[in-house]
Amino acid sequence: MKIYTLHQKQKLPISMETAWDFLSDPKNLKTITPDYMGFNILSGADRPMFAGQIIQYIVTPVMGIKTKWVTEITHSVKNDYFVDEQRYGPYAMWHHKHFIKPIDGGVEMEDIIDYKLPFGILGQLVHPIIVKPKLEEIFKYRTQKLEALFGVYKT
Repeated sequence: MKIYTLHQKQKLPISMETAWDFLSDPKNLKTITPDYMGFNILSGADRPMFAGQIIQYIVTPVMGIKTKWVTEITHSVKNDYFVDEQRYGPYAMWHHKHFIKPIDGGVEMEDIIDYKLPFGILGQLVHPIIVKPKLEEIFKYRTQKLEALFGVYKT
């Protein structure tokens, strides 16, 4: 039972309020997800984020295979952090913490994702050649998209 972790940080030249308003709105996930993933929200994004919120999506992560993904917002503290956990979907476990903190001239966003793959040893074998590179690619796209929307942070 191998649990993997993806850890990302990004700085943006925006206020805490702007960062929170954008990142905590589930409808904006489509904006920061690559088009080829066919990201489509089915339900649960009709109100501001709250603990207990269930959001259902369809995604197409690999080889055109459509996958239903259901997440729950398990924790949410305005202008600080929120956590989403997969309830149904492609992972055996998915726990994604989103932190936002003020820094000089903007905010720093931090994502910590702990995840486990299904299929035991087979899942572990495909992790370094399919899953990990795909997740890194998705977060690279997100970084670039957020910079296009909000600008590049200057130190």
